[in-house]
This record gives sequence, C-alpha cells and structure tokens, in this order.
Amino acid sequence: MAPDAQAELRADFPVAIEIPVQWGELDAYGHVNNAVYFRYFESGRIAYFRRCGLLESYRRDQVGAILHSTSCRFRVALQYPDTVVVGARVSEVQEDRITMLYRVVSRERNAVAAEGQGIVVAFDYQTRTKTRLPDQVREEIAKLEKGRE
Repeated sequence: MAPDAQAELRADFPVAIEIPVQWGELDAYGHVNNAVYFRYFESGRIAYFRRCGLLESYRRDQVGAILHSTSCRFRVALQYPDTVVVGARVSEVQEDRITMLYRVVSRERNAVAAEGQGIVVAFDYQTRTKTRLPDQVREEIAKLEKGRE
C-alpha cells in the first residue's frame, strides 16, 4: 500500500491548509502553471504567519515580513479537478529571518506535487529596514515547531 502523503504532510507540518485547484490555473498543456505553486506557498506562509503572530505584529508594531528568496521542486503535475493540501513550517530561525519549508500534496493522486523553501526576513515597515524577529513571534514559532527537530 502506498504511503499516505496527506497524513505525512499533516504530521510533518504544523500548519496545513486546503486549496481547490481552479480551472483558470491551468496552462495550455492542461496542468497547473508553475507560477501558481508559488501562490500556494504564499497561502501556506500567510496561514503560518497568522498562527505565529507575525500578522498581528505587523498590525500592532509595523514589524512584519518580506520574502527574501524562494524556490520550488516540482514533482507531480497537478490537474483539474483536484484539491491540494499545502503544508508550511519553519526549519531555521535566525536573528532577523526564518527559513520556511513548504509541501503541496494532491488529494486526488495522494502524491507530493511540489516542495519548496523560502527565506523570510523580519522587516520594519516604519523605518523600511530589516529588523530583529519579535520575541513573541519567536516563542510562537518554537511552540508550533516543538517536537519536529
């Protein structure tokens, strides 16, 4: 029996969201366009930010996040109809940045469609400079990631 890719994602990633594949996301070849995967990653990232308090930090103190870099490894082409489960987690916390990992799983195929990584820098939107990641955000990340090291 094949491993359950959805169950593995939910075990490995503290934040997971479901997103239906939209017809308009398909390219001329009938599969989801590569740029869409980065939107899936973004949705997972924002869900993670909500859970760790980074969105609230921005609303309260104007200290939020800015994407430094991102990458994607495509594994299985997605098609319509399908629903993807997108997992997000933090693999490394530094003074002013975090490294995030993403995984996109096709529910229809029960397979990993893509995996990615992103570096996110803490950014002070008042001074327009990078800054230290807020302590409260660090604490919430540690709680979310507890037991995954």
